[in-house]
Amino acid sequence: KAVFSPIDVIEEYTRPARFRENGRLLVKPALSEVELLDFAGVGTLEAFNSDGLRTLLKTIEAPTLKEKTLRYPGHAEKMRLLRETGFFSQEEVEIDGQQVRPLDLTAKLLFARWKLKEEEADLTVMQVIVEGKKDGERYRIGYNLLDKYDPATQTHSMARTTGYTATAAARMIGQGLYTKRGISPPEFIGREPGCVDFILRELETRGVIYQETREKIE
Repeated sequence: KAVFSPIDVIEEYTRPARFRENGRLLVKPALSEVELLDFAGVGTLEAFNSDGLRTLLKTIEAPTLKEKTLRYPGHAEKMRLLRETGFFSQEEVEIDGQQVRPLDLTAKLLFARWKLKEEEADLTVMQVIVEGKKDGERYRIGYNLLDKYDPATQTHSMARTTGYTATAAARMIGQGLYTKRGISPPEFIGREPGCVDFILRELETRGVIYQETREKIE
């Protein structure tokens, strides 16, 4: 089911994925390089390339940056089938004298079935992994999130993880913790430890909890 704009969901399957590997900017097809990952409380999910780094490619100077989308196993194959057979194409085709974009037909057929009903529960899984050196030692730090629909407030997880983050950012600015003026990519907040701690605390009070892991690696 789609818990945000369905047309944006389809874009994740068609827009080429940009990432950086060993200092080189690379572009690969969306839905490529599928790998299976296990998550506590959820089970096995598949991860595939998607174009989600956006401004991070310009603002973060790490030699390697990758972003992947998580779905249940088998999802990528189904979406590739639709994409490769033209169902996501925006080029018009003629049907009985009418010009039709295949994407419009696909959207008409799928979106009603993808819509999440109010009583249906959703969940959010996210994992951030950072590797680098500090004080001459190499570390791997992880932030792991598993958030679920809150039946008490009838709030979907997608609304909780995005909306509560936005309101926390507004409070952060209101309290004068973040003072940079103008347009700021979200990652600029990450340069201010006090701002990061504030937002994580705000989210935790609402049950959106990131579990941090830290290990030294060779």
